[in-house]
Amino acid sequence: MLRHLFFALAICATADLAAQDNQSNENNGNNPPRRRREFRFDEKNPDVHDPVLAYENGTYYIFSTGFNVGSMTSQDLKTWKPGRGVLPETPQWAVDQIRGYRGHTWAPDICKVGDKWYLYYSCSSFGKNTSAIGVAVNKTLNPESPDYKWEDLGKVIESKRGDDYNCIDPNLIIDDKGNPWLSFGSFWDGIQLVQLEKDLKTPVGKPQTIARHTNPDAVPEEGIEANNNEIEAPFIIKEGKYYYLFASAGLCCRGMRSTYHTIVGRSKKITGPYKDQKGKLMTKGGGTTLIGRDDKYVGAGHNGAAKVNGQWFFVAHGYDRALNGASKLVVKKINFHKGWPVLSDL
Repeated sequence: MLRHLFFALAICATADLAAQDNQSNENNGNNPPRRRREFRFDEKNPDVHDPVLAYENGTYYIFSTGFNVGSMTSQDLKTWKPGRGVLPETPQWAVDQIRGYRGHTWAPDICKVGDKWYLYYSCSSFGKNTSAIGVAVNKTLNPESPDYKWEDLGKVIESKRGDDYNCIDPNLIIDDKGNPWLSFGSFWDGIQLVQLEKDLKTPVGKPQTIARHTNPDAVPEEGIEANNNEIEAPFIIKEGKYYYLFASAGLCCRGMRSTYHTIVGRSKKITGPYKDQKGKLMTKGGGTTLIGRDDKYVGAGHNGAAKVNGQWFFVAHGYDRALNGASKLVVKKINFHKGWPVLSDL
């Protein structure tokens, strides 16, 4: 029900897939040993899950779900190079506190505040809300810089069994008054929003629900503790007089059976209420579809957005029809028409 099941074996298993297996059950001594298919990074159509975009000194950076956070870079948003795991080591605090977490780190967010980059990341296990969001800081995103060093600041917020929210999928935004806010959430009572102290890691008060998307026809899956509130992956931006809340509705991680799609609503206040183009509240299931099922993708979701030199860009992962639902990087421009975001090709 939650997005990350297959990615424990996919994106972050590159090194294992690249290794050759000289063992074969079918080798009778006369045939050469079979080799495992080697993973090759597709620079034009890379595999990715839960991407977020940043830009620094002429280079675009994607951070994504992966062991200690995955990464890739580009100069033009069209051709990509694989990066290494971002965090220098698996956060020990999360290993100690989050049962089942062993370094496969979900759904990062990246934001520059002052002279530092803040990387928020999710630690959890499949289908449960025993989760936590952590944060690390760095002066630069360039691994070749002498200033490059990620410092883990530890836990920001945690959810436990009994809480009606799930602390994954973080997104930081600074409001017009300079106050930091963290949105997050997956299933349970939907998308949450909580204000942070100026240290960007201490919550102020309790999270409040700002969006829901229940599916009355959902059938519970064995071992899954979440309900039928099929919404996650919030991302909030400010453009003009509105805050725009993007979120992913439906089910991810099912290849050709995925129903993921990106929805959006807007509000003049960061705390909402957020409404879609028809005026329906996102807390009541509203949300205008921005991208979803089309001729290329079965579905597309878990988006991020970044404004570079005055132009907004949209990134997400899409389940590619031509590749039997493989999870691929989607990059588009965001423009605004009559106060609403519209996507277009690069």
